[in-house]
Amino acid sequence: MKKEPEINSTSPAKKKPAQVPIAETKQKPIMGRNAKTLWMVQTAILSAIIIIMTFTPIGYLKVGVIDITFMMIPVVIGAVIVGPACGAFLGGVFGITSFLQCFGISPFGTTLLGINPIFTFIMCMVPRILMGLFVGLIFKALSKIDKTKIWSFAVASLSGAVINTILFVVGALILFFGTSEYIQGFGKNLLAILSVLITINAVIEAAVCMVAGTAITKALSKTMKKT
Repeated sequence: MKKEPEINSTSPAKKKPAQVPIAETKQKPIMGRNAKTLWMVQTAILSAIIIIMTFTPIGYLKVGVIDITFMMIPVVIGAVIVGPACGAFLGGVFGITSFLQCFGISPFGTTLLGINPIFTFIMCMVPRILMGLFVGLIFKALSKIDKTKIWSFAVASLSGAVINTILFVVGALILFFGTSEYIQGFGKNLLAILSVLITINAVIEAAVCMVAGTAITKALSKTMKKT
């Protein structure tokens, strides 16, 4: 009768696969969900602020046919504090509310809507989405070299108003409606038209956006670090 081979006690035992603690496996998914929830909450709050500003005197200061808008401020805050994706989303919200202004609320927008509603919608949406995205990217780039981040907040906030003016007025408005009789009525040539459309309103928008945006984003950044 054959004897079964004895197991050598010195032979290496089979290693069991290392088990990752349950707490560690659950930590990353939970952190991911928390980050998404925080992103959604912050974006929702800022979107609500944009909507409130749209239908109150806080968002628009009407001077004749020209509207001075401060709607870039919540977009800038979202782009800087939350990120470029949030900035683009809030820019879209700003664009939608801007398009709604064209239905009898804004004389300037109402006239453009009567000329071409499709171009008016594109003009309201695309520049604002790009503005929010670019502000977030500008802050992200500057914050890497600016240790104090003071200049990053200021430049990003200022860029919100500047980019909005360039893309909306100089870009989309002239591209889509520059040859229309309505826009041609502002001046004999392009320079004359721009001098009417971009005057004191652009300066006011840039100044308010830079001061308010810098102060709010800097304060929120400090508060979020503490919490």
